[in-house]
Amino acid sequence: MIPHRPKLGEKIFFFISGAIISSPFPILVNSIVSYALMINLPRFSATLISAALIAPVLEEFAKAYPLFFRHGETEKSIMILGFLTGLGFGIAEFLFYVYILKVPALIRVPTLLFHATNTMIIAHGIGQNKSFRFYLFAVWLHFLNNFSALYGNAWFVGGIFATIVSYAFAWYFYRKSTEQTIEHWT
Repeated sequence: MIPHRPKLGEKIFFFISGAIISSPFPILVNSIVSYALMINLPRFSATLISAALIAPVLEEFAKAYPLFFRHGETEKSIMILGFLTGLGFGIAEFLFYVYILKVPALIRVPTLLFHATNTMIIAHGIGQNKSFRFYLFAVWLHFLNNFSALYGNAWFVGGIFATIVSYAFAWYFYRKSTEQTIEHWT
């Protein structure tokens, strides 16, 4: 069987999918959950639960979801599609934070690639038929990033660490990936 190599149109589709399909769901659900938590809990506790616990679980799943419907991909191609889906998500989230929540753009720049590389990590797991294990790793990195951000300057330790680890593992897994077709997962 000839390995599938996504063409430009497919790559654009996955990028757009990350932006308009994967990003609204976690934003909506997390907004509703945050509101409900703030009614019943102190503000910091509600923010901790929604931003550090719920958001990573929802966002990592939403970014990886389109990848589960690919067949005939190689390990490399699924990682490229994962990168593009995560980048689309990251750009949509960046625009939401900067233009709607008025967060300074410079603060949000590292998350553009963080979302892309975390989705690459999950894509690698999909290629290895170990998607849940790699999903949990991406969720943990996302948790560490968000948890650190809640403590202001602590992000310069935990958040930067999580970001560098995400970048490094994505690069390592991509370099290790092959042009071998992924067996269909069950």
